Amino acid sequence: MENFNAPIGVFDSGVGGLTVAREIIRQLPQESVVYFGDTARVPYGSKSKDTIIRYSRQICRFLLTKKVKAIVIACNTASAFALDTVEKELDIPVIGVVKPGAKTAIETTKNKRIGIIGTEGTIKSELYTKFIQGIDPEIEVIGKACPLFCPLVEEGMLHDPVTDEIASRYLKDLKKENIDSLILGCTHYPLLRSTVGKIMGPDVNLVNPAYETAVSLGKLLQEQGICAEKNHESTYRFYVSDAEEKFKAFANSIMPFEADSIEQINIEEY
Repeated sequence: MENFNAPIGVFDSGVGGLTVAREIIRQLPQESVVYFGDTARVPYGSKSKDTIIRYSRQICRFLLTKKVKAIVIACNTASAFALDTVEKELDIPVIGVVKPGAKTAIETTKNKRIGIIGTEGTIKSELYTKFIQGIDPEIEVIGKACPLFCPLVEEGMLHDPVTDEIASRYLKDLKKENIDSLILGCTHYPLLRSTVGKIMGPDVNLVNPAYETAVSLGKLLQEQGICAEKNHESTYRFYVSDAEEKFKAFANSIMPFEADSIEQINIEEY
């Protein structure tokens, strides 16, 4: 890779992956980022594996036109269903958000009981369970799908009585399972961290895969010898497949800077 200063490609089904982009920008400030949010086709959690693979291939083809040097699949559903496929097809490094979060949960659990909340697709795939038990078969993994969390986050209802009520209902059964670590297994969910933490209580460690993915990406870039130069002035560009104004308002509410470079593209052309 000749251009060390080439950007990192990051993609998600919508705005949730901005939590991953935000962590990359915080931890790797010299790196540039090209973000794609598939806002026309969100949510991914209820779609089939074949559909998710097709979407992911289209997005990777688009990101390659931006000369990215690595791709982060900042979507748990796409990480679960499409990571293995696109990894084999591309000649640049690709990482997802599942393994970094799972590894941290394994390291932090003391009673070997880990909870995972995510979309229906992520929970049904049992990818977290398989990965965790592949490392430590004694760990019990309890999954709970929380499909309404994504639309609530997309609507900006982060601190709302409706969100509190739905979270209480979803997490009621998990609270009885005596878990000591809970993986926020969807990139939207870190934005509900305070709500989830309040319900689960102080004894449950919340694992944020967005943070762990940024750490893993930093290590990967070092291993591959493709880190941006220290004095490189980073740039951040955002692309969406629909609703660019809504995306912009959301991005500006959670990113550490004003996201003014947002462009809508027709992803079906890729």
